[in-house]
Amino acid sequence: MSEKDLLGRIGKLKTKRGVIETPLLLPVVNPKLRVVSPKELAEEYGCKAVITNAYLLRKNFGNEVVKRGVHDFLGFDHAVVTDSGAYQILVYGDIEATQSEIIGYEEAIDTDIAVILDIPTGGRANRGKAEQTVKETLRRAEEALKLRTRSDILWVGPVQGGNHLDLVAQSSREIAKLPFDVYALGSPTQVMEQYVFDYLVEMTLTAKRNLPVDKPFHLFGAGHPFMFAFAVALGCDLFDSAAYAIYAREGKYMTVQGTRRLSELRYFPCSCEVCSNYMPKELIDLDSEQKLNLLARHNLAVCFEEVRNVKQAVQEGRLWELLELRARNHPSLFQAFKILRRHEDYLEENSPLAHDRGLLFFDFLSLARPEVVRYHMRLQSWPQTKAKVLILVPEPSSKPFHRSREMKRMRTILRRRSMGESDVSFCVYSAPFGVTPLELDEMYPLSQFEAVKSMDGETREYVAQEVAEYVRSKRSCYERVVLLVAGELGEEIASKMKWTDGRPELTVLETGEHLWSKEQLIALADIASQATGTAKHTS
Repeated sequence: MSEKDLLGRIGKLKTKRGVIETPLLLPVVNPKLRVVSPKELAEEYGCKAVITNAYLLRKNFGNEVVKRGVHDFLGFDHAVVTDSGAYQILVYGDIEATQSEIIGYEEAIDTDIAVILDIPTGGRANRGKAEQTVKETLRRAEEALKLRTRSDILWVGPVQGGNHLDLVAQSSREIAKLPFDVYALGSPTQVMEQYVFDYLVEMTLTAKRNLPVDKPFHLFGAGHPFMFAFAVALGCDLFDSAAYAIYAREGKYMTVQGTRRLSELRYFPCSCEVCSNYMPKELIDLDSEQKLNLLARHNLAVCFEEVRNVKQAVQEGRLWELLELRARNHPSLFQAFKILRRHEDYLEENSPLAHDRGLLFFDFLSLARPEVVRYHMRLQSWPQTKAKVLILVPEPSSKPFHRSREMKRMRTILRRRSMGESDVSFCVYSAPFGVTPLELDEMYPLSQFEAVKSMDGETREYVAQEVAEYVRSKRSCYERVVLLVAGELGEEIASKMKWTDGRPELTVLETGEHLWSKEQLIALADIASQATGTAKHTS
């Protein structure tokens, strides 16, 4: 693993056809309806792996694929993943093959990564049905490991349970005990088709929490590029999609913002080879086969571009920011993003401590970023200074705060009153971190961020609460707390800074238009010197 952000990671997966880099999109190749050939996928899109269906290969082409091998049959020299026919079980109830026959066939056609013949739960199964699919899938998983005869094929163990999260957890824990090379979340397709992305987040993270972190994780049927960033952020290393071809047959044009009908477009918002050479009307007027091929090519270009974009975001440590952007593409994605706040501790635990670039904060969704969660956790154990006075000030004009002209001027005025650095403790209040002791402000990312100056109400409420709780936790150590009120955030903090025993004494200074003026700073210094008992000198 070379780079990591949130649960997303850039890694290497070794197969017998070579090493492939993850996160990796696996275009689904229908062996009977090859809209874009696997050879074209490799040569024109740089595709390093595809997924096809072993059951359909066996049913429609039989020994021909065995004689030639799946790579020659498909005309694809890179890694091939074979699904087992479980999706057909989900749709039709059964298939005309046993697990023993499917596993034998997958080995005979020389696949690289093979899925066992599990029993999908589906997205709408009742409790009894879900329990049955979990139990049978685990039985088949144990059986599959005994049936396999080749050690050079990577085997995939699926997790079942559907929308019953306790069963997903149980399935994950049990299959994690078995030595599979790859684990996968089964049955998400119906959830994604109905745009129930918030539940997809819950299912995926439930599985991830109970599976080995050192093994690749596959999300079946990821589908649309507008949710690839979510898949990677949730820890999915592999994901497959047939949507590029299915949508093309339906005359649908993919973008990372959503899907449009070709008939609705007057202009193409894309510069891929197809969109650069055709106008929408010209594409509509082509014969159906040519239109299908070109529309599928555009859809593929969008999918692979988004994968590259997501990987670059992981490399730069800006995957959260990409998620915030993609969350605005559809209300269901926005709802799914909000669900991440329920798992902020898990995301923090598995996220890097630092990145090579600063962070951008936009609104309340940014508050669940691992960096913010981690800071608040660690601030609780920050040791108390020996200062008698705590002064809370709004964000100065520059970072790091202690080097700003405002804070330099403040320290100069304090020194003129014979007050040392140990007499007063300064903290800055601002979004998104709440309260920042000046001793910490050069630590990442307290000076390496940019935030919206005009905060939304939820962010303001959150930051004010964090500041007030911090002061309450430290107040027994101070003789006086001074709050310099500026703007709505300062007013919100003042409304929450209340305690009943009168210790320490609280002084609230309304700044109005005089924030950081010399007169304002002198007033602050006077209050501090009175509390510490130091001599007062004129400036």
